[in-house]
Amino acid sequence: MGEFADKAKGAANKAAGSVKDKVGDMTDNEKLQAEGKAQKLKGEAQQTKGEVKGAIDDA
Repeated sequence: MGEFADKAKGAANKAAGSVKDKVGDMTDNEKLQAEGKAQKLKGEAQQTKGEVKGAIDDA
């Protein structure tokens, strides 16, 4: 997967995770909230991976 694909998937996972986290918080659903936090972390990791790929390609 390329730099931009990783960054895009990361952004999508962060957004979906944020929604799950907030809905879980509003409905007192701890499981959904935990899933949201995990998905946000996954998204952050994917975006970092994309940034590293970009830095390597630039070097």
